[in-house]
Amino acid sequence: MASHIVGYPRIGPKRELKFAQESFWDGKSSAEDLQKVAADLRASIWKQMADAGTKFIPSNTFSYYDQVLDTTAMLGAVPPRYGWTGGEIGFDIYFSMARGNSSQPAMEMTKWFDTNYHFIVPELGPETKFSYASHKAVSEYKEAKALGIDTVPVLVGPVSYLLLSKPAKGVEKSFSLLSLLRKVLPVYKEVIVELKAAGATWIQFDEPTLVLDLQSHQLQAFTEAYSELESSFSGLNVLIETYFADVPAEAFKTITALSCISGFGFDLVRGTQTLDLIKGGFPSGKFLFAGVVDGRNIWANDLASSLSTLEGLEAIVGKDKLVVSTSCSLMHSAVDLVNETKLDSEIKSWFSFAAQKVVEVNALAKALAGTKDEAFFSSNAAAQASRKSSPRVNNEEVQKAAAALKGSDHRRATPVSARLDAQQKNLNLPILPTTTIGSFPQTMDLRRVRREYKANKISEEEYVQAIREEISKVVKLQEELDIDVLVHGEPERNDMVEYFGEQLAGITFTVNGWVQSYGSRCVKPPIIYGDVSRPKAMTVFWSSMAQSMTSRPMKAMLTGPVTILNWSFVRNDQPRFETCYQIALAIKKEVEDLEAAGIQVIQIDEAALREGLPLRKSEHSFYLDWAVHSFRVTNCGVKDTTQIHTHMCYSNFNDIIHSIIDMDADVITIENSRSDEKLLSVFREGVKYGAGIGPGVYDIHSPRIPSTEEIADRINKMLAVLESNILWVNPDCGLKTRKYTEVKPALANMVAAAKLLRKELASA
Repeated sequence: MASHIVGYPRIGPKRELKFAQESFWDGKSSAEDLQKVAADLRASIWKQMADAGTKFIPSNTFSYYDQVLDTTAMLGAVPPRYGWTGGEIGFDIYFSMARGNSSQPAMEMTKWFDTNYHFIVPELGPETKFSYASHKAVSEYKEAKALGIDTVPVLVGPVSYLLLSKPAKGVEKSFSLLSLLRKVLPVYKEVIVELKAAGATWIQFDEPTLVLDLQSHQLQAFTEAYSELESSFSGLNVLIETYFADVPAEAFKTITALSCISGFGFDLVRGTQTLDLIKGGFPSGKFLFAGVVDGRNIWANDLASSLSTLEGLEAIVGKDKLVVSTSCSLMHSAVDLVNETKLDSEIKSWFSFAAQKVVEVNALAKALAGTKDEAFFSSNAAAQASRKSSPRVNNEEVQKAAAALKGSDHRRATPVSARLDAQQKNLNLPILPTTTIGSFPQTMDLRRVRREYKANKISEEEYVQAIREEISKVVKLQEELDIDVLVHGEPERNDMVEYFGEQLAGITFTVNGWVQSYGSRCVKPPIIYGDVSRPKAMTVFWSSMAQSMTSRPMKAMLTGPVTILNWSFVRNDQPRFETCYQIALAIKKEVEDLEAAGIQVIQIDEAALREGLPLRKSEHSFYLDWAVHSFRVTNCGVKDTTQIHTHMCYSNFNDIIHSIIDMDADVITIENSRSDEKLLSVFREGVKYGAGIGPGVYDIHSPRIPSTEEIADRINKMLAVLESNILWVNPDCGLKTRKYTEVKPALANMVAAAKLLRKELASA
């Protein structure tokens, strides 16, 4: 019985790759140093999989930045602005594409399907020339072979590569990216021929776009591509791997009809309907790579349940054609549970990180082959049982309260226009009021204070005093700048989700549970393991303290339920919406406590609302209904005079604008400066929006300081499509990653621009 791993984390168990990359980028170490760290990581991963008994071990899933960028390099599809003149692509061109350089901006980055990983989007056009320019896939195959390990080289498939690309700047938006198929296939052929010559017997093509809603001409491209490659496949076994959702019936029919393909990989965790398609007819003599071990979470597999699924499949495809696999690459899970020394032992027994998932896949394969490790299976069954019955998971009161939400839609009783009038009487703000999103620069000193307090090196009094001084500094600065609605700057917070997760019951944290977000940036998601509740107030102490320092309105900042959900590892024993409703009720209590403490402006951030949107259109409305409902639950009980803000990071708003309006917030601030036109076009097309809105007037992701004129010009563009009485003036996002030397002049120019336009509006 064979086992297969789709892909594996490249960051290293203790983020070794991240530190090596950043050291290289800072000029503190050489290219050879970085390559050495990478080679050691690859060798240890391959060895670990081989030792566990894995038959199909992937190579070329390692990356110095991103696997789609690696494909761009392989195809020589370098945008002309980087001045590449041919030859093998090295770190200089590669990292310029990923990160930009002193003269050229980086290529665009966007989310990889519905994960929290981001890939570098290829920029293509009719003029793009393709040539074999990075031999990474072949050299990594040979590197593993020299260690005595035969691997399956993994390539991003040609059709998915093109479907995930975008027309380059200056190319018609309507340009058909699939028209380039004929141009990219010759390069793929060269790679295949070279891999075959090096000794490869299997090649894996990742074609995850097969799970999307595709049109018939897009499906036709798969048939064309693989029929064209067929001549170079002789003597090779070829696997087409899909993941993240069900494969729609039409797509299933299209790929399983390809006679040149030896095996098909399916995600059977998120793609349970694909099981019905397999039962309805799987091509005889082909291999089925059954993705039963979840690559996207950290829960231990229910081995008994997976085994019975596999036994059912074995009866359809035959014993020698079934391969046990992961649902997708394990790069979306944390690396190794061994490094979690502080986790409670009961909770830890419920988890399985990438290294443990490799063991699970092999244990299932051995069990199918008749050599079941009874001890391993019974300890797994015991952990599953303890998770089901544990009082730490189950809180009846929370379950009842969340169940009771389903009967009502939790809207504030008064319509938004009347609320805004009541709020204006109360807050008395000027036209085009100014505010910021919440965080102010996090200095080294501030991080040190938090670190020392966490390590018990300073007392609680010393900590509170240090944070109080920081808040006072931030409040004074905003008053000097003459900002209208102030914030306390969030000096006590490490991360917008972690800060709340640490104070909510039912959520735990790891020490090394890092997952790659993009490049060298890693995140450590909270783990929601049980029913969520709020034992005590989380932010009221600091917000009240800040409000007592000023007579201006002090805005409190909370992270919304949908964002906490979408940026965490979520329990898989109940629907996601139930967990979301529980978090909403916890945030609702906080909102009500803030209001009772005299806070009149409360912001509930939903940065990740759109990130949870399912991959299929047919599932969008169900998700948006419960997500928007959860947001309304948090603030449905406040007085008309309490102003509720929300903040969102820009991500193709246009298609969910009606859901955003349905959130019924009083004011929404939106990250917009990088994509001005896109966002404003929604309002230009006649969408009526009656609540307050603050599209960001400058990009905080860049150290650049925009001039007063530039900001005034932006605000004028907004006034062309939005009423002056609903427009707010604010930066794009929080300021925590910037320096004070950048923040002070940028905010001064922002306030000056707002005052300039107030004058112009008054005289008009």
